[in-house]
Amino acid sequence: MDTATQAVTVAVHDGATVVAEQAHDDTRRHTELLAPTISDVLREAGLRPRDLSAIAVGVGPGPFTGLRVGVVTARTMGLALGIPVHGVCSLDAIAHAVLAAGQQQRFLVASDARRKEVYWAAYDVTEQGVRRTDGPDVARAVDLPAHLRGLPTAGRGVDLYPEALPHALPQRDVSAGALATFVTGALRRGETLLDPQPLYLRRPDAVPQAERKPATPVTS
Repeated sequence: MDTATQAVTVAVHDGATVVAEQAHDDTRRHTELLAPTISDVLREAGLRPRDLSAIAVGVGPGPFTGLRVGVVTARTMGLALGIPVHGVCSLDAIAHAVLAAGQQQRFLVASDARRKEVYWAAYDVTEQGVRRTDGPDVARAVDLPAHLRGLPTAGRGVDLYPEALPHALPQRDVSAGALATFVTGALRRGETLLDPQPLYLRRPDAVPQAERKPATPVTS
């Protein structure tokens, strides 16, 4: 599952192929959509939660609130079911969808970071698959080095900043199916995945207000 981008996306993988997948494009309803989508995908796959053997979740980077919805849900399910929970950089998950679609050369992934910025990472395509060569980081698209802005680019950044990122690839958000396919392959190869902890590249937009000092001394 992943909620780090604009989409809420969930898939079930049986170790060989994706057997069910759904995605909903709604930036403001991640909390309301994730649990019903999990139920729908399990029902489509003919499974119950106790049939799962592991959970994989995109850990961002992504907007603070939406990202936490997926990570907390995955960790809660893993604890309740007694199964492992694996984290994946959400930009890497988009990159694996790009690779699955047939990309054969170096490319960039740039997702919406709000504040007129993008979360970004650069990737090479090798015989072994896709390899991250730079990032993840956060910056204004126009401030990225020219050699990165000139790359084919996936993610919502190409829609938001087409002048800075003019070479658009079709993939916009995380595909839970591509994420699951990557994770099953990585586990089969004995690779170590990330802990299911949110990957934050900056402080959240909402912060507690500083305590106000009284205008006059307080006496007792």
